[in-house]
Amino acid sequence: MKKIARFLLNKIPRPVLIQLSILLRPLIYQFFKGNNFTDPIDGKSYRKFLPYGYGKQRDNALSPSTLSLERHRQMWLYLQNETDFFTKSYKVLHIAPEQEFLRRFKQMKNLTYVSADLFSPIVDVKADLLNLPFEDESFDVIFCNHVLEHIEDDRRAMSELYRVMKKGGWGIFQVPMRNTLQKTYEDFSITDPKERQKHFGQYDHVRWYGMDFFERLQNAGFRTEANFYSKKFSAEDRRRFALQENEILPVVFK
Repeated sequence: MKKIARFLLNKIPRPVLIQLSILLRPLIYQFFKGNNFTDPIDGKSYRKFLPYGYGKQRDNALSPSTLSLERHRQMWLYLQNETDFFTKSYKVLHIAPEQEFLRRFKQMKNLTYVSADLFSPIVDVKADLLNLPFEDESFDVIFCNHVLEHIEDDRRAMSELYRVMKKGGWGIFQVPMRNTLQKTYEDFSITDPKERQKHFGQYDHVRWYGMDFFERLQNAGFRTEANFYSKKFSAEDRRRFALQENEILPVVFK
């Protein structure tokens, strides 16, 4: 079962998986329903989550219905419990949006929601993160998750995100990080997909971020918060929501 799941999850693009999950959601729920794990995004409970990972797989990582990973559930809980995102009027920019978030955020009447990406066919605006087509200080909230590790000139991308954020604005910029790594590991001479997977954990990544990720954001102008938000939950709730205890939620402010 694990080998089959690993093959499917690593070979089928996540956007396709999410579309399939939407179509098959009633059947998926009946098969996986139970009381061991709860997805806070849709509120449904399951006997287990699916394994996930490009290399070594993590057990109970992928929610059967929303296809959320640990980082998505942590972000949702943070937005729900620590912000007024679901009630206050905000203009939001979402770079390379996760499809389940895009679907839900687009329906929220308190948001003016703009999605952007260079390649995705489902976003509102085709945009290069190195040269965003928006006026200065256009957005109250910006989400940019698991994008910067794909871009060689990430400092310019960070500066563009800072430019289009309003004063008093905030955002969440998640990236693959190694908390034990002080300095970011990057080597742009590594271009072979197999070598990139070996060095950076995924075939299309150009770096592993270390804790100096926050220094890079600060150099772009942001105030930063390395929020270990999962640690605010009890061990039982972390297990129930399938969160990673030491995963950082990078929150930025202008």
